Amino acid sequence: MGTHREKMINGERYLPADPELDADRRRGWREMARFNAHDPEDLDGIYDILKGFVAEIGENTTFMQRLQIEYGYNTRVGANSFMNYGGVILDCGPVTIGDHVMMGPNVQLLTALHPIEDHDARIEGWETTAPIVIGDKVWFGGGVIVCPGVTIGNNTVVGAGSVVTRDLPAHVLAVGNPARVVRKI
Repeated sequence: MGTHREKMINGERYLPADPELDADRRRGWREMARFNAHDPEDLDGIYDILKGFVAEIGENTTFMQRLQIEYGYNTRVGANSFMNYGGVILDCGPVTIGDHVMMGPNVQLLTALHPIEDHDARIEGWETTAPIVIGDKVWFGGGVIVCPGVTIGNNTVVGAGSVVTRDLPAHVLAVGNPARVVRKI
C-alpha cells in the first residue's frame, strides 16, 4: 500500500492531510522562511540553504528570494540555472530542472492534481501528482505556469505569461494560454 508520502511521490491517490506530509510541509515552510530571510548579498549562504533542502542542486545555480518550494525532496535542479523573484515549486510530485535553465519572475511549477469529476473525493482532500521535467537550456519568460505532467524539451523558450498544459518539444518557441508552438528555433 505505501504511506501517503510514497503514494504522493508515485502519482497515486493520497491525502495531503496525512501527519507525515504535514510535518514535511512544515519543514518546507521553515526552510523557505529561512531562505527568504537570509542576507541577499550572501549568495553562498542562500545556495547552502537550498542545497540542504532540495534533493539535488547543481553548481552555480541561483534562485532569488521570495521563493516557495513545498517539500524540497522532490526537486532536482541542474547546474548554472536561475529562477528570478517570486518562484513557486509545488513539488508534491517530482520536479526536474535541467542545466542552464533560466526562469523569469513569478514562474510556477505545479505538480498537484485534484479530482475533477469526483466531487466527494475533492471535498475529502484527495490528490494525485504528475511530474514536471524541464530539459537543458530552457528559458521561461515571467509569469509562466507549468502544469502537472508536462515535459519541456531542451533549448525551448516559453513566452511570458504562458500556461504550459502539454509537453513541448525541443528547439521551439511556445506562447499563449494554453502555450502553443509558434515556430522552431
